[in-house]
Amino acid sequence: MPTLPTVLVARQSNGNFAVRVRNGKAETSHVVSVPSGLEADLGLEGTAGEALVRASFAFLLDREPASSILPKFSLDVISRYFPEYRREIHNYL
Repeated sequence: MPTLPTVLVARQSNGNFAVRVRNGKAETSHVVSVPSGLEADLGLEGTAGEALVRASFAFLLDREPASSILPKFSLDVISRYFPEYRREIHNYL
């Protein structure tokens, strides 16, 4: 049975989030920004940034390996690659 990846999220001093995804011995690192107002735009007012980042990575990992996820990106670009993101992110929280 394959192991589920572990997603570690830490807020950085500049407001971005450092994300590490571990899957067995493989590990990837990412820097993610959350644009101001994105939570409200997604209908997720009051959701903590860390929770939204973690849920967004769960969404992405259901669709692609961690090695395919951009090393640095803003959460608002996910819907460019996966149009269903805005509709489905609620299911990951």
